[in-house]
Amino acid sequence: MNDCSRLIIPVINEVFGEHYTGKEAVVFAPNEHYLNQQDGKETERVTDSSFKIMGKEPKKYHLECQSSPDHSMLIRFFEYDTQIALDEGEIEEGILTVTFPHSAVLFLRHNAETPERLKTRMVTPGGSLTYEIPVMKSQNYTVEEIFEKKLWFLLPFYIFTHEKRLEEYEQKEELLGQLKEEYEEIRGRLEELLVRNEIDEYTKCTIIDMANKVVEHLAKRYENVKEGVKSVMGGKILEYEAKTIRNEGRREGRKAGIHEGRLEMLMELVDTGLLSLSEAARQARLTEEAFEIRMREHRV
Repeated sequence: MNDCSRLIIPVINEVFGEHYTGKEAVVFAPNEHYLNQQDGKETERVTDSSFKIMGKEPKKYHLECQSSPDHSMLIRFFEYDTQIALDEGEIEEGILTVTFPHSAVLFLRHNAETPERLKTRMVTPGGSLTYEIPVMKSQNYTVEEIFEKKLWFLLPFYIFTHEKRLEEYEQKEELLGQLKEEYEEIRGRLEELLVRNEIDEYTKCTIIDMANKVVEHLAKRYENVKEGVKSVMGGKILEYEAKTIRNEGRREGRKAGIHEGRLEMLMELVDTGLLSLSEAARQARLTEEAFEIRMREHRV
């Protein structure tokens, strides 16, 4: 997601019916969020991915990837989405306005009971509101559809389509050969995209490396399958020093960003009288004196 962020744009087009060109900037938000519990403690939650696509009208998105259907998804989505909305909440004339992200879930497995959309109903004193979270099912997409719709983000998960037949492939060389042919097609079509400059070498190698990793874990009990697919796909991205330094910098920057954004929100709540100084300082994990100093610096 972070190294090849443009791969997510066609996924958003597919799920939400958008018409992004693929050239839009993708701006990631901090994925760490702190949820206030009833006992006063805070719990850190990490979303799979929260980001904005900077189209004509910038939009916030929240995407989760789930290996199997899970009823707790709805609760986690509500926790994440409310916190994402609160992170950029605005207070004006005593009114707090929060904007929920466009959320979706990618299921790597599904069954007949897996819904097309998840639904959440909020009941408030002013009335009720129901909003939907669309579901994307990776096993529904053929290799042809993935390349036709530019859903290259799904390629590493393609082995899930064959999960129920892995034992057959392990035992029957002919069937394993058919699986390898599919992966040869995937590899060949990635090479074609590279020649046409639709992807770069780094993106191609990243997709291949991630596909190998998923196969290695999903087919860990099937040595012939694992080695067969990897022999066809090849490719390995080495974790080099510059990339390590860059990723460390990103992580530190995100932590700093969420901390500063949280402080600004608390300061606004204090300024508008919606939160006491002592409570704001407690939530910021600062003394009241230190919080007041930060408020003065912020105003300057």
